[in-house]
Amino acid sequence: MSLATACALAPALNHRPRDPAAEAAALGHIAAWAVQFTPAVTLQPPRGLLLEVEGSLRLFGGIGKILDAVKRDVADMGYTVSVACAPTASAAWLLARGGSERVFAGQRAIREAISPLPVRVLDCDVQTLETLAAIGARSLGDLLDLPRDGVARRFGQSVLDQLDRALGLLPEARTFFTAPPRFDAAIELAAAVTSAEVLLFPAKRLLTQLAGYLAARCAGIQRFRLALGHEDAPETALEIGLATPSRDAGRFLILARERLAATSLAAPVTRVRLAADEILTLAGDTGSLFPDRTSDAGDWARLVERLSARLGHEAVHGLAPRAEHRPERAWQATVPGAGAGQAARSPRPLWLLERPRPLDEVDSKPYTRDGPLALIAGPERIESGWWDGDDVKRDYFIAQTPDRATLWVYRERKQPGGWYLHGIFG
Repeated sequence: MSLATACALAPALNHRPRDPAAEAAALGHIAAWAVQFTPAVTLQPPRGLLLEVEGSLRLFGGIGKILDAVKRDVADMGYTVSVACAPTASAAWLLARGGSERVFAGQRAIREAISPLPVRVLDCDVQTLETLAAIGARSLGDLLDLPRDGVARRFGQSVLDQLDRALGLLPEARTFFTAPPRFDAAIELAAAVTSAEVLLFPAKRLLTQLAGYLAARCAGIQRFRLALGHEDAPETALEIGLATPSRDAGRFLILARERLAATSLAAPVTRVRLAADEILTLAGDTGSLFPDRTSDAGDWARLVERLSARLGHEAVHGLAPRAEHRPERAWQATVPGAGAGQAARSPRPLWLLERPRPLDEVDSKPYTRDGPLALIAGPERIESGWWDGDDVKRDYFIAQTPDRATLWVYRERKQPGGWYLHGIFG
C-alpha cells in the first residue's frame, strides 16, 4: 500500500525511507567481522552472508561454538540473525531465509530438510510466487514433486537451478569478500541524544565490529577515534589511545566508557562513527602450561589507558632519564611505556625534592632536627651547566640520619656555600 494509506490506518506509524547504500555498508561491515571465522565469506545482498566454515571447525571447537559466537556478537552489533548450516551454501541460505535454524552435514538429508520450506524462500518475482500458490505448490517439497520440464517451461530454468544448487547437483561459483585496509563504520541514531553516556550503546555495536575485523586480520590497534555527529555543530572527535596494541572489544569498551563519561556534548548527537586508521600486526597470545600472573604486563597497561581516557593524555606520562648531569634536569616526561634512556651510573634517590632544602651546619657537618648526619658515601662532584647560565658546583654525599633514614645531600661549592638536602632514598 502507499505510505499515505498506511499512515491513515496507523497514525502512530514510525516510518523512514529505505537507504540501500547504508544497508550495503552495514552488510560489508558484518562481513569484515565474519572473516575472523573463515576467509571464505560471500555477500548475499541485501541481507545475507554465506560462510564456508568446514576448515575452521577444529580451530573453534566445533560448529556449535561458532554458531554461539555468531549469534552473540551479531546481537551485540544490534542485528537479528537467522543461522543455518548445511552441506551446500544454497541449502543453508534457503533454511536461514525460511527461519529453520537447522544444522546437519549429510548431503542425502538436504531434500528432506528443505522440503517443508515455503516457496517464498526462493529468489522469484511476485507473479511466479502467486502462480505457484494457485497450482497448490506452497512448499519446496511440492515444487520438487512437479515435472521438471513443466516447471522449466512455465517458471524458467532459474527456479530449477536454485533447487539444484541447494541439492548439490550444480556447482556454486562465488566471489569471496575482501576486508578493507582500514576500519570506518557509522550508526545513524533514531533520535538525537543529549547525554554522552547513552552513546555507549551504539559505540559498543561499533566496537564489536572492530574487534571482529581485527581478529580476521590477525591485527590490533593502539588508537581509535569516536566521532560524534551533530545537526548544527561541528563534529566532536574523541581520540582514544591504548598503552599496547590490542583487539579486545572489552578493553575498547572500558576506554570508550571512561572517555564518554568525561565528555560534555556541545549539541545533541545524531550520528556515531568509529574509525581506526593504523592497523598493526598482532600475534595471538601464547598459552602456558603453568601461567604466571607476575609476568603479566597487562594490568599496568590497562591502568594507564583508563587514567588517560578519564584525565586526558596530557595528564598521564612516564619518566625517563636524560643525558644530563644536573639532577633536577636528569629526568623527562615521556609517553607511558616508552623505552628508557641512559641513566646515571651513580646511585640516585627515588624521591628528588622540587627545591633543595637548606640544612644546619655544625663544625662543617650537616645537621637535621634529629641530629647530625653520617656521611656514608661520596663525594660525587657535579660541575655542569656553564653554557646556559644555570651552572652548578656541588659535592654530593649519601648520608644517614640517627634513625637510619638514607638521604642525598650536597655541599654547595659556590658562595655562600652550605649544606642542602636534595633527595630521599628511604
